[in-house]
Amino acid sequence: MTKFIPRPEYPRPDFLRNEWLNLNGQWNFDFDDHNLGLKDEWYLNHDFSQVITVPYAFQTKLSGIETKEFHDVVWYERSFTIPEKWEGKQIHLHFGAVDYRATVWVNGKFVTFHEGGHTSFYANITDALLSGLNKVVVRVEDLSKDLEQPRGKQFWEVESKGIFYTRTTGIWQTVWLEPVNSSYIERVKLTPNIDSGEVTVEYLIQNRVENQELEIDIYFQDQLVAKECVKVDLVQRKNKHSILLKDFKKSAGKLWSPEHPHLYTVKFCLKAENEVLDQAESYFGMRKISISNGKIELNNNPYYMKLVLDQGYYPESLLTAPTDEDIKKDILLTKEMGFNGVRKHQKVEEPRYLYWADHLGILVWGEMANCHTFSSQAVKRISTEWQEAVERDYNHPAIVAWVPINESWGAPRLKRDPRQANHLLSMYCLTKSLDSSRLVISNDGWEHTVSDILTIHDYTGEKELLKQRYSKLEKALQYTPADRFLYVPGFHYQEEPVFVSEFGGIAYQKSNWEGWGYTAASSDDDFIERYYNVVSSLLESPLVQGFCYTQITDVEQEINGLLTYDRKPKVDLKLIREINEGKKPPIAAKE
Repeated sequence: MTKFIPRPEYPRPDFLRNEWLNLNGQWNFDFDDHNLGLKDEWYLNHDFSQVITVPYAFQTKLSGIETKEFHDVVWYERSFTIPEKWEGKQIHLHFGAVDYRATVWVNGKFVTFHEGGHTSFYANITDALLSGLNKVVVRVEDLSKDLEQPRGKQFWEVESKGIFYTRTTGIWQTVWLEPVNSSYIERVKLTPNIDSGEVTVEYLIQNRVENQELEIDIYFQDQLVAKECVKVDLVQRKNKHSILLKDFKKSAGKLWSPEHPHLYTVKFCLKAENEVLDQAESYFGMRKISISNGKIELNNNPYYMKLVLDQGYYPESLLTAPTDEDIKKDILLTKEMGFNGVRKHQKVEEPRYLYWADHLGILVWGEMANCHTFSSQAVKRISTEWQEAVERDYNHPAIVAWVPINESWGAPRLKRDPRQANHLLSMYCLTKSLDSSRLVISNDGWEHTVSDILTIHDYTGEKELLKQRYSKLEKALQYTPADRFLYVPGFHYQEEPVFVSEFGGIAYQKSNWEGWGYTAASSDDDFIERYYNVVSSLLESPLVQGFCYTQITDVEQEINGLLTYDRKPKVDLKLIREINEGKKPPIAAKE
């Protein structure tokens, strides 16, 4: 069995409390291939036959099990003890993410059920606790071949193939305990406004009582810049309060951007009659993403987004980063290559990635893992989970765009089925209703309805053909990627910025991994020349407002990364950076 130290970092970094207990590590584990666990009451008593390392799925090496076989129902068990200093507190049991359907018992008592493989949930387990040793049991159902389930790149066959990869089943993000008082801050929503120099704080207090006040202290680089004390409204469930940042001046370098990721710290203190009921800490960036005169703007200035497609897979742990340092390394490598952002592809990325994106400075397009068929059940599942994702990750300044649907996945008959077109439109409008501060792409790649950006997927490898296609708007609008129109019938171009959000995909084998790409390079020089041709053609276009290169790393059978699957550069990263900056590298200069 692979021995591995579970990740220790705080799993909800945009809303931090000082006291918590990590439950990652060794859990008892079993497959339930005949689905007998509920009937035989495994949540009460069961002789588990295996051990797994949480938070790594059983398909991964780091889990200690590593098998690709279908096991659609699995069970976990672990014992824990509540610290004595938590006596009298309400105890919450948190799960970062469990794929796909989780039922949880504590000491044989049902405490919660959650459906959705990429989003977080918790349960108040106080009434189920015993003095001394306690036991948590989790049953997970993840139907390997269910195409109505939002699954992204997780393949419904045993072996990976094409653009699809090994599945993730079960617990794949941190499990943890947290104590709170009976009245506490459940969540906060922070919305910056750089034009007025304010931040709007929306907060939800659970179990409100008379005479409660919420103290809000805002710091920039350890200097107190705003202090407010607001009375908690007993009638209104959610409360809003706008706070002027007296120190904020756009010209003074307080804006958040990839080049200068300045962050403000917010400290919350909930009090009643001078008694402290709850304390938590968050942060925000004074950042604005908008469109003006057909151009994407960051902080009211035109901004050319140079993104790289990032699927967030790792050789030994799939969707779960092995360590926090691995997350940080991916972002630093992205910036080293001259990219200012990533499109997280078919994966709702974990909060620790977003934390490092905020602090190191990288733009993020947040994307939902899609279903692969259309039905009422699929619509319900994806819209429910997507709402949870947008709400959870709202506070991260790095996120500048939301992508609910990619390449008509889960809506394959948009030209002929009005229901599917309405689903696409509704996902755009739903996202805008939840978050009006960010851009929303209705269907990344083609067949748009209403969309803030016209995104196009184009894997053409010839520079002159790309230059010609994106020399004028009329020519670009005639392009039909994968034989799909850029707009669904009944919808049309409305002066949105044009963005090539997938291109390149140049295969180059530099490891033992074998696989494919959209075009292929035979040497370092050949790769650099091919990369220059596709990138420079877009940089030279008077029409294109940004791009997203496919992709940052090889993933399983795909070898079209700039890095190998284990994050080794295929070529000198300085050359990649120079090309991204619009410079002609030595190899291309000789041509």
